[in-house]
Amino acid sequence: MATINWTEESQLWLKDIYEFIAQDNPSAATDVLDGIYQKAQILSAHPEIGYKYETPDSEEIRVLLYGHYRIAYAVYPNQVDILGVFHGALDIDRYL
Repeated sequence: MATINWTEESQLWLKDIYEFIAQDNPSAATDVLDGIYQKAQILSAHPEIGYKYETPDSEEIRVLLYGHYRIAYAVYPNQVDILGVFHGALDIDRYL
């Protein structure tokens, strides 16, 4: 089982997502973040489940989908680093 590590950057993305949704519906914002966290827990047992994201460097980044969101992460031995959580409308290439 791999350890899930939420980077500072990913935590900032989650905070932004929460604050945006909470403007209209705090309960829905909590539900979305809970869903993202729960979906990411799958990576502990199955770190390579997401699709490969092509990058110009050698780091292998994968993306796991949750609703309208993309959870970007890197896989290391016994660890998964969550790099960010992006809304599907965003150009992920600008951030990874």
